Amino acid sequence: MMKRIMKSVATIAIAASIGVGTAAGQVCEETQFSSTNAQNYLNAETELIVNDNPQAALVALNALKAQELNCYEEGAALRLGAAIKIQTNDLEGAVADLLTAIQRGYIPATELKTTYYNISQIYLSADNKEKALEYFGKWMQQGGVPDRNQSWTLAVLYQQMDRFGDALPWAEKVLAADGANADRSVYDFLIFLYDKTGDFAKKAELLELLLARDPSDRRLWDAIAGDYFRGGQDRKAFEVQKAMYLGGILQTEDELMRVVNFYNSFDVPYAAAKILEKEMNAGRISANYQRLELLANLYQVAREFDKAIPVIERAAQMAPDGKMYERLGRSYSELQEWDKAEEALIQAINKGGLADAGLAWVLVGQSRYERDNRSGAREAFRNANNRGGRGWVDFMAAEDNTARALVIFEAQNEVNDYKKEKERCKDLEVIGNAPESCLTVDERLAGAEDALRELQGNI
Repeated sequence: MMKRIMKSVATIAIAASIGVGTAAGQVCEETQFSSTNAQNYLNAETELIVNDNPQAALVALNALKAQELNCYEEGAALRLGAAIKIQTNDLEGAVADLLTAIQRGYIPATELKTTYYNISQIYLSADNKEKALEYFGKWMQQGGVPDRNQSWTLAVLYQQMDRFGDALPWAEKVLAADGANADRSVYDFLIFLYDKTGDFAKKAELLELLLARDPSDRRLWDAIAGDYFRGGQDRKAFEVQKAMYLGGILQTEDELMRVVNFYNSFDVPYAAAKILEKEMNAGRISANYQRLELLANLYQVAREFDKAIPVIERAAQMAPDGKMYERLGRSYSELQEWDKAEEALIQAINKGGLADAGLAWVLVGQSRYERDNRSGAREAFRNANNRGGRGWVDFMAAEDNTARALVIFEAQNEVNDYKKEKERCKDLEVIGNAPESCLTVDERLAGAEDALRELQGNI
């Protein structure tokens, strides 16, 4: 890089300087060297460019500076001196000469942009990042437009100074310039910057581009999902995990359970249950009590009660208490399979460990009531010994009382009907037109009254 800078500075040094301004802001009228000074300048230039001998060039330049110089000669000497000092690694001296040339107006406006750029490169070689950036900025102010490589230099400079936000746009320009053929190092650099700036969503998008190159790279899959999650884009993280599962990338129980939990968290319990059951049957997820309980939960939340029941039965057999049998009884109740509901609930009560056995007895009573086993239902409701059980007992008593009242009401209506029939028979006998049924009306009335008295006596 230093040779390129030296050649650029040397080119400026030997360029024509006609019309260059002076320190006082006046136009330099001189346009050539005196004969002695011209020879010293030529000697210095030859030693530098032709003979590649910067030390000899410096001796010749010092001989030139020892002479009285006009403005044209001084400007050329400063610029050539900068080129020589670059070669001798006197970078501060080279910058000082170029800045002096600029301040005294010895650098034409058409060459100012290039000079600022060269100063930035000299500072860059000296590892003076602040100054390098300063003169990069001056170069751009003069109309300099960074190309792909210059954008990369700016990105790296800002990154080395921990100014990650400033580095990002330049790194993005490099990626845009390289396009689909961008080197992995460009991707990795941008991924680093997105990570440092906390833009995990963009980092994940970039990782997806890399993934398109190598879909089998597991680390990329994990990084993408993780960064979407950290970036607050849970849905995208879920889609990545789903793609990994469908692609057969996920293998361990923890990985498979993560997919199940993702489905559940995004309110797709049925899909979560299907995956969980499939992987349990395949032996990749343990069919222990906790997993079975989760599977039953998922099916029940999805209102797939018929699918939940076999799972609950398996879990109930493993459970140390009767809670899962109670749950099984409730599930059968929701399906109105009352005999199975009672059987499961009685097992739950016998196995013990229920939070409230009274509630289980209420459900037993309800299952018996639905099958018209009223005495068994009352027994179960009394065993519950709680408000719900007592409520049911009172309700059934009210039902019984209503039924008896209805029977008595019907018996009373029957007595009244026979009495009315007897009155009609009397009227018809007067005119000699009574039907044969009148012959039995007293008997039928007496029977109805006996039946009514018996019903009333049993109350």
